[in-house]
Amino acid sequence: MSRLPLQTVESAPGASQPFLEKSLRANGFLPNLVRSLANAPVALETYLTVSEINSRSGLTFAEREAVQITAAAIHGCSFCVAGHTAAALKKANVDRADVDALRDGKPITDARLAAVAGLTRAVIATRGAVSDDALSAFLAAGFTEANALEVVLGVSLATLCNFANNLARNELNPELAAYRWEPQTQAA
Repeated sequence: MSRLPLQTVESAPGASQPFLEKSLRANGFLPNLVRSLANAPVALETYLTVSEINSRSGLTFAEREAVQITAAAIHGCSFCVAGHTAAALKKANVDRADVDALRDGKPITDARLAAVAGLTRAVIATRGAVSDDALSAFLAAGFTEANALEVVLGVSLATLCNFANNLARNELNPELAAYRWEPQTQAA
């Protein structure tokens, strides 16, 4: 059960209602992330606005989903891993083995997705202060400096979603149940 109210179009603050309606039209259901973000209209607006801006980056849809899955797995956000797994498989046509590898932090066969995941991990681990080697490896995979900044953009979007979900402890929507993921426990 979520620790924050899960708003509906009818129960949400007035400023959130148009955003909930837009999300409902786009998804066919209201993801619990969106429903909990609706408690703070500016948070919901930021999420949807930054999502739209991120969709215009030079990274492909599959590459953007690689950023989102990698960040969500690092941040332990089961909800976002599931949601982005669904998008990667159903909309971006990412190979199932690569999606599973992204979810589990394992090597990926697709070289470009591997480079994106690698830079995403480095950005998060170093708070953006990636090594010259990490940036060079990303660029050597055929990406640009602009793409490196777009990975940072994707990480910022993921951080908002992942942390909001972790704060709210949102349950997974039934529509995403087939993509369920639980974080691996770390050995001490």
